[in-house]
Amino acid sequence: MKKILTIALPKGKLLPRSLELLQGFGLPCAGVARESRRLTFDFPTRGARIIICRPTDIPTYVEYGAADAGFVGKDTIVEQNRDVAELLDLKFGACRFMVAAPEGALPPRRLDGSYDLKAFNRLRVATKFPRVARLFFNEQGMQVTTIKLHGNVELAPKVGLAEMIVDIVSSGATLKENKLVEIASICEATARLIANRVTYRMRYETIRALTDNLRAQVDERTEAAG
Repeated sequence: MKKILTIALPKGKLLPRSLELLQGFGLPCAGVARESRRLTFDFPTRGARIIICRPTDIPTYVEYGAADAGFVGKDTIVEQNRDVAELLDLKFGACRFMVAAPEGALPPRRLDGSYDLKAFNRLRVATKFPRVARLFFNEQGMQVTTIKLHGNVELAPKVGLAEMIVDIVSSGATLKENKLVEIASICEATARLIANRVTYRMRYETIRALTDNLRAQVDERTEAAG
């Protein structure tokens, strides 16, 4: 009996575009409603199943083989450092990691106009991404204390919990609302296709067919956009 290919998709803002791509792959995803409480959708004629997960859980499902493949943000991949195969940049859901500080407590600028982060050495940084923060500041030759939060990291500098934050931003509107200024950019992040490493080896042709189809769709969309 042919094994079902299980694909994990993230709840939230990445789900609509993820479903569009799988629709283009031939899965009848029109019935997968974003507001539905259903978490699994089976497509036996296509030999596939979709499971809907919290974005931060997808690398875990894929690493342990509960899902063969998944769509997830690069930010989650970098932070969790799970043992999964990253196969394709899906080029949507763009955001970036950055460091921000309060308007009234910015570090001095260098001659090239960039902020001198060394002025914040040995201070505290609040973040939902402690691994990303530690790696970045280590590369800068800095020692900081990372404080892990699960949301509203913009509050931390206001109440004296931390002198700066590391977070992901898209438009930057939330920073402005909270009188924070981006003082360093860490890296860009977009949605990625990942796969279980064992599945990738054992079912290479199946996973490759999915990857190639999605790549063609992404390239077509990129060309059409400009």
